[in-house]
Order: sequence, then structure tokens, then C-alpha cells
Amino acid sequence: MAGPCLSIAPAVLEATTRHRQAAIQRGITERNARFYEVEAEKLEGWADDLKLGLEREIQEIDRQIKEARRASATALTLEEKLAGQKQIKALETQRTQKRRSLFDAQDEVDRQREVLIAAIERKLDQTITAEKLFAMRWCLV
Repeated sequence: MAGPCLSIAPAVLEATTRHRQAAIQRGITERNARFYEVEAEKLEGWADDLKLGLEREIQEIDRQIKEARRASATALTLEEKLAGQKQIKALETQRTQKRRSLFDAQDEVDRQREVLIAAIERKLDQTITAEKLFAMRWCLV
């Protein structure tokens, strides 16, 4: 003796499937957002550390240049004055290189940020496919 058959309307099944797919997509998007935030924070921290380190080095070189200028100005002999000027020139060259390094580091941070954004964009480019594997029908006996 067969009992009543239970069937789910195709529209209900389709709505449930769409709802579940949307929940999965939200989860993926949230995970990608957290990943981006963590990676962006790491990148910003690295950039700040690098920038601060180079700025401190530049400040130290500036201090040495001032010291060398004072020493050169108070030098008694022409040889001492010329030696002081050579030292100032060398320090200024070093400062210029550090400034260049600072700009290069900022460019590298920008490149890394672009790489990070591109990686996130690739993850956002999702292809969703649905394939009906099987259908079931059952009856309570």
C-alpha cells in the first residue's frame, strides 16, 4: 500500500538553490575582503617601517652635513676647509641616494598594492556553474 507522495515544487527547489548560492558567494566575498584588509595592513606597515627608517637615515645625514659645515667654517687652514667641503659633498651625495631610495621604496609599495588589487580582482572574477546531477522522488509508505 503506497502512501502519499511528497514532492517539492521545482520553484521552491530553485529558490532554495539560489539562496544557498548567494550565501556561499557572500561568504567568499567576506573572506576575500578580510584577506585584502590583512594584506593591505601588512603592506602599509612594511611601507611605514621602510619610510621611517630611510627618513631617519636622511635626518642623520642632514645632521652630519650641518656638523661638517660648522667644522669647515671654523677650519683654520685651506686644506682643512677643502677636506670639510669634500666631506660635505660626500654626505650630500649619500643623502641624495637615500632620498632616491625612499622614492624607489614608495614606487615599490605602489607596485605591491597593484599586485594585491589584481589578485583580489582575479578572485572576484568567479564563474558559477550549476549542473543537475540527479532528481529524487519518494513516497511514504
